[in-house]
Amino acid sequence: MVGRKRVPLLFAIAALLMQTGCWSSKEIEDLAVYSGLALDVGVLSNKQAELEAKGGTYSKANKITATVQVVPVKKNPKMENLGKSSPYTNVSGTGDSLLEIFRQYSLRLNRPVIGHHLKIIVISTELLKERHIKQVTDFVLRDNDIRPSVKVFLSTGKARHVLTPKLNDDVPSFYINDMVKNQFRTSKIMGPVLLTNLDALMHAKKSFILQTILQVGNDIEFSGAGIVKGDSGHWIGNLSQEDVECIAWLANEGSSGVIKANTDQGDPVTFEMKSMKSRIKVSAKASGKLAFDVQVTTTGRISEYWDLAGNPSSPSYQKEMEKLLTRKLNGMMEHLFHALQQKYKVDVAHFGEKVHIQQPRLWKQVKAHWDETFSEADIALDIDLSITDIGSSTE
Repeated sequence: MVGRKRVPLLFAIAALLMQTGCWSSKEIEDLAVYSGLALDVGVLSNKQAELEAKGGTYSKANKITATVQVVPVKKNPKMENLGKSSPYTNVSGTGDSLLEIFRQYSLRLNRPVIGHHLKIIVISTELLKERHIKQVTDFVLRDNDIRPSVKVFLSTGKARHVLTPKLNDDVPSFYINDMVKNQFRTSKIMGPVLLTNLDALMHAKKSFILQTILQVGNDIEFSGAGIVKGDSGHWIGNLSQEDVECIAWLANEGSSGVIKANTDQGDPVTFEMKSMKSRIKVSAKASGKLAFDVQVTTTGRISEYWDLAGNPSSPSYQKEMEKLLTRKLNGMMEHLFHALQQKYKVDVAHFGEKVHIQQPRLWKQVKAHWDETFSEADIALDIDLSITDIGSSTE
């Protein structure tokens, strides 16, 4: 009987011995966790130049500057009474290898940097004018520490400046990461491009867009998108906020947003969308050119109007406003088509995907030079805009 009672005890002891432990792990307090990464053209800061002048350098060329946002900063108890400390610190390094720059951080910090909690990567457009995007992102795509769900953005100014604004107690990289959640309010915010998406786009050599971030003082704003050319991997220009909206609507990826038009007297009328659907049909002409028939249907409400002489509850007035708003939306779409087909000669609005689905044989013939084929295609636009609500009224 005693022997039988010992059997469960022996099993329990054996189970405890076989449990895997984190014997080689490191406490998070002993690591420098970085949540943001900014990539700029390689230029030494004054402090870096002074360090190198005193011998703090190694064999390298100054091709890229990488800035990491380390959070939280390890606090010194003796300094608690000296004022409120920042919830993060930014550390920059310049060289020609991101891995080597990251290793150099260990010469300046009391903890090794680790990217398990990286949230965003911001790349300056100036850097992508000089370097292929695959060159500057190769390390982050290969590094096992970095999650593939990291969001990628562009900056028209210095990318590292995006990580510097004082946003109350918020860490800028966390703040920007959360800004994307406002997409349900406006289609001017793109669906985030993740590292996994970026890898696939580069591999396919497709032209694509990345959300652009502007920074002025302590203010940050999403504003339009930058175009990365598929065959060159370089930044070639920017699209406006309204262009980004139109791309989302054409792809049926956004039903939020507003359309504002002005009456002949200059009074604004604002249409708030309730729904937006688009349909694109592909056909081939006898000349060999492609043709796209784009149908856009949207419903919504008049949420604001400044026309004192107008009566929004009047059916005739609503019809007049529908025509006015339709012309505005038509102009927005035409502006996008001109930018894509004439100015930049790229397809970043997913027209190629429609050809691939509807005309697979034709797609095989044109996919190798798709941007050029798209630039010469004909696009016919048909818009059906309906006002279904005028909101609350005092009349």
